[in-house]
Amino acid sequence: MIRSLSPRVEAVFWFLLTAVGYFLLASLSLHATKGADNIAAVWPPSGYFLALLLLMPDALRTCVAAFAGMALSSIAANMWAGGSLDTSAAFSLANGVEALVALKLIRLRERGTPSFMVPRSVVAFCIATVAASIASAGLAALLTGGGFDFFRSWLTTVALGMLIVTPPIVMLARLVETGAIASVSRRGIAEATAILVATAMIAIVCFSQAEFPVTFLPCLAVVAASYRLGPFGAAGSVLIVTIIVSWMTGRGLGPIAHMHEPPTTIILFLQFYLLMLLGSALPLAALLVGRQRLAKRLEQSNGWLLQAEAAALVGHWRVDLIHWKIHWSDQAYRIHGLVPGTPVDVNYSVKQYVAEDGAAVRKILEEAVRTGEPFEFQGRIVRADGEIRHVKSHGSIEAGRGGRAVAIFGTVQDVTETVENARILEAARSAAERVANTDMLTGLPNRRHTLAFLEKALAGAREHGAPLAVAIFDIDHFKRINDAHGHATGDKVLRLVAQRAKAALRDEDMLGRIGGEEFVCILQRSSAQASEIVAERVRKAVETGTAAEDGMPQATISIGLAVFDGELDIEELLHRADQALYAAKREGRNRLRMAA
Repeated sequence: MIRSLSPRVEAVFWFLLTAVGYFLLASLSLHATKGADNIAAVWPPSGYFLALLLLMPDALRTCVAAFAGMALSSIAANMWAGGSLDTSAAFSLANGVEALVALKLIRLRERGTPSFMVPRSVVAFCIATVAASIASAGLAALLTGGGFDFFRSWLTTVALGMLIVTPPIVMLARLVETGAIASVSRRGIAEATAILVATAMIAIVCFSQAEFPVTFLPCLAVVAASYRLGPFGAAGSVLIVTIIVSWMTGRGLGPIAHMHEPPTTIILFLQFYLLMLLGSALPLAALLVGRQRLAKRLEQSNGWLLQAEAAALVGHWRVDLIHWKIHWSDQAYRIHGLVPGTPVDVNYSVKQYVAEDGAAVRKILEEAVRTGEPFEFQGRIVRADGEIRHVKSHGSIEAGRGGRAVAIFGTVQDVTETVENARILEAARSAAERVANTDMLTGLPNRRHTLAFLEKALAGAREHGAPLAVAIFDIDHFKRINDAHGHATGDKVLRLVAQRAKAALRDEDMLGRIGGEEFVCILQRSSAQASEIVAERVRKAVETGTAAEDGMPQATISIGLAVFDGELDIEELLHRADQALYAAKREGRNRLRMAA
């Protein structure tokens, strides 16, 4: 969300969104449903803030801004409602800790925004909010000296706030972000609006009087909304009923407010009523969505089965996880080198894979069974006749009641020829690339590769300001070596110089041969002083290294060094290094000169 804003503006945006929304919700809650100890019956700001934390970018600056906005607005709202500064600060600290704990627990299971359409996600969210509420209530009681009644009141208040308010906000934001709302037909929008309005009207009618105890009617309306509209309908209808019932009860209206009980008991009953309402709606909606997804998976599995049966040279298989049995099609038997109908078991099918591939296949299948997601793997099997073949399988998990995996269905295809062709092509490509980029005599990068590397290094230096230097050197009197000792010896000298020079460079540096006896050193992240030290080390390494070789003429090099100074292209930088090289030659060779 809000991806187009700069980090600073984004932080300000989330600060204001948190502060304004939290203050308004806190003020309304405190003045509409406030009970003993200055604690509201329901605390929607907790759910609002948690929803924002789940939706906002995972950036430190943004999170800090949001927590700052929450703290300031919470203190202001509590003090405006009559609380002291110390008490307001303690309440705000407890609310901040509660949001942080809930966020961390939710993130342990899901990195992204939680999905309230998956039963396991709903359960995980509920566990996280309850745990965070316990931590928050304990801290608030510790800071203010409150007793058990205070702890219980705080716990139920903030838990209801997160359980009721967070889901509809998160789901609505995801619907808007994914464009799902735009794809809903006008008829669907009209139906959803009518159901939610009807739920609100039923809640108003039931809680505007106290003569008839009809508190069950809003529950029926919420269940109907959950059945027709799914998790969003469940969360939205519960939120609507919560707002209406809490406000009317706080005004002394409705069956709950007319109970002949102390105010604390009335608030506790109201909280219990809302909790039961939520507990019957959101899990029901998630289970209905889960059922729809299971039906889709079964339909998809049947489609894969028909496709596998019609495809040539493709077999299929199915593992019954309940009875631990496996079924192979005739083509699956042939791929494994067996006569169709030969008795096989689950363990045998996995053991057909070579050791390292078998372990990977087992792990993939176990993960697929755990998550219920489709899978795909490729490995080598040892056929019954001893031949090794490459096979590829993909499939899905068949789930039974409650989402439990009951079977694995997959297809198997012999891809040996495809794998061999790909290997041959990759080997040919790699060989061609090596030939195209390597100097065959020295094994160093050739001119084309060296200049391309220098282009990238120069672009990096220009964009990021990283130091860069280029050293050009050639072998002194190389023509005399060739004339006196022959070209074979000259080639050996070239190889020896290349080896000694490369060994003297650092890992991040590059040495290439750009022609004849001329070489280029690309010294990355090197200042003028550092590059001069490295270049001098190269010169000495060549001088001492060739002198120590028996039967080889001694060779020295002259080096021209140029440090990047804003040149627009590599030609300018190389030209400066080349001029320094000529200066080194004029001054007697076997020396290093720095370009001006």
